[in-house]
Amino acid sequence: MNATKTPDIIHHGPDGPGQSSSGESLLFLTDDQLRQGIEAMFFAYRGFTADPDKILETRDYGRAHHRAIHFIHAMPGTTVRNLLLILGVTKQSLNRVLRKLVEDGIVESRVGRADKRERHLFLTQAGQVLERELSDAQTARMRSAFRHAGPEAVSGFRKVLEAMMDQEMRSKYRALREARS
Repeated sequence: MNATKTPDIIHHGPDGPGQSSSGESLLFLTDDQLRQGIEAMFFAYRGFTADPDKILETRDYGRAHHRAIHFIHAMPGTTVRNLLLILGVTKQSLNRVLRKLVEDGIVESRVGRADKRERHLFLTQAGQVLERELSDAQTARMRSAFRHAGPEAVSGFRKVLEAMMDQEMRSKYRALREARS
């Protein structure tokens, strides 16, 4: 049975989705088109994580380990508290992941200089090698997809991803990008 398809209207102005201006363009999306987008994201995520999952499996690690390694690499010296905020996991869950990474010599945890209660996280040399292997796998897949889609699609894709983030996460994402440039 086919449900009624209600179009969503997204207004695009100079300030992005939802902003009105003269000459705005309209994008009409049916419920079915939105569902197709959701399904595409699920399948794309599966592909995006497939190559790193194979690498992680050889070490008995999961995606939580990968996310921790990724953000410790992106922000050397980040605190456990900051990593908790970015990953949105429980302290117990993150501690279990970090304990394994520290035991395996992938992550080094250092006591804070200003606040002895803080732990600052760094990748060891072995951690940097693993991070590079994981990111190379995902970079190859992203590079191939971006080349296939073209520059306008890449720009649109980034806009869609940023628009899907809540404000706090968008701020953290932008701060991370600014720190790299």
